[in-house]
Amino acid sequence: MKRRNLFISILLVILVLPALANAQSALPKVSIGLEQSDDPNALVPTIQILIMITVLSLAPSIIIMMTSFTRLIVVFHFLRQSLSTQTVPSNQILVGLALFLTFFIMKPVITQINNNALQPYLNKEISQPEMFKRASEPLKKFMLKQTKEKDLQLFINLKGGPKPKSPAEVELSTLIPAFIISELTTAFKIGFLLYLPMLLIDIVVGSVLLSMGMMMLPPIMISMPFKILLFVLVDGWYLLVESLVRGF
Repeated sequence: MKRRNLFISILLVILVLPALANAQSALPKVSIGLEQSDDPNALVPTIQILIMITVLSLAPSIIIMMTSFTRLIVVFHFLRQSLSTQTVPSNQILVGLALFLTFFIMKPVITQINNNALQPYLNKEISQPEMFKRASEPLKKFMLKQTKEKDLQLFINLKGGPKPKSPAEVELSTLIPAFIISELTTAFKIGFLLYLPMLLIDIVVGSVLLSMGMMMLPPIMISMPFKILLFVLVDGWYLLVESLVRGF
């Protein structure tokens, strides 16, 4: 019995090993190495892959800094602080809402970039430098429309050198920081307007509690329901989102 089991085991090993060898030979092989080449064009695809990986790693920063996302997320956080709801809505909900609104607002710009820059480049109708130039034009137009002249002039003066004669000559390295501080200024102004009615409710509730001698009761516990009620009655999310989108 033992000999028969041993014979069967050896037979199975003999039959299975060739099948495993054939299966392994069909697997794909991935290798990374450095090789010498006489063709300079052989290096171009590698450089393009490295550039694309770099762009993908910087994509979150590009979305935040060159679109409407900055204004939206700052205003939403001001709203949450003014309502005194602590972590409601959560950061994930606010960021998700800001992202979808950003895609909605930036859709015309994205469409122009796709039609005028990306598709011609993929069809090999234009070169890569021309593609980047065409892609930057809609973004520059969008950012210039939202950037205050004073902020843009600040970075032009800080940079020095010859001043651009037209908006098309403004470089992105100068326009992006000017656009960011303009967006932050606008967002803080909207946040201040959101705080005013909520601050009034806090003052009224605090005065009532003080007159009743209830100094140990935190006013925020009483004022928060009234803030939420006021915000719901005036349809606050509708008005806020409408004003933000129309602002662009």
